[in-house]
Amino acid sequence: MAKKEYEVSAKWVSALIVAAGESTRMGGVDKLMSAIGGVPLIARTILAFETCDLIREIVVVTKRVGEVADLVHRMGCDKIAQIVIGGETRSESVRRGLQELSGKADYVAIHDGARPLVTAKLIAEVALAATLNGAAIAAAPVTDTVKHVMRGAIKRTVPRKTLYAAQTPQVFDVGLIKAAHQNALDKKLTLTDDAEAVEAIGGLVRIVECSHPNIKVTFPQDLLMVNAYLELEGLA
Repeated sequence: MAKKEYEVSAKWVSALIVAAGESTRMGGVDKLMSAIGGVPLIARTILAFETCDLIREIVVVTKRVGEVADLVHRMGCDKIAQIVIGGETRSESVRRGLQELSGKADYVAIHDGARPLVTAKLIAEVALAATLNGAAIAAAPVTDTVKHVMRGAIKRTVPRKTLYAAQTPQVFDVGLIKAAHQNALDKKLTLTDDAEAVEAIGGLVRIVECSHPNIKVTFPQDLLMVNAYLELEGLA
């Protein structure tokens, strides 16, 4: 193991899996319990963190506390510390989860429960980057041509070489992300991800380029794409 990996392994890295959405764009499909490679979607997400050596505990935030608790019990997950009822917004759910972290936690990896293709390797890579910089996220370079549009018409083409699509996991120093979320709450900021909260207080967030699909299941067709990828890679 390289020196930097030793350094991160000496830190207490917690995982906070946010799975409290209502699946409103899934056309009545329960995405959390939908089969992904033969197991429920949320189970595959949790298992990635369970099998990552750097993760010391897992907190899950969900509206389905009983079902998720039963599932992780059947899966034999040893790292589950808390299963917390989710809030009305994602930011509120994250804040509730942050309150339940172990007092030993140095860093926290915040992840969308609906991204079941995350790997233990990616989690470790982002965690390492965060321990060196305080904050880091998984991201993918934008490959489409991006247009700035106003009132239904193109105003300009945005150079894409500096554009990345933010993903999760997003790993932060615990004190930093708690302060960032408190600032967002105090100022009533609307956040689209947790990195935005850190940006709002002037924090530097590094990116770790994600080289494999890390799809967030939002629409029914996303389930088809995730399963197709797993079958193609022989992971189903």
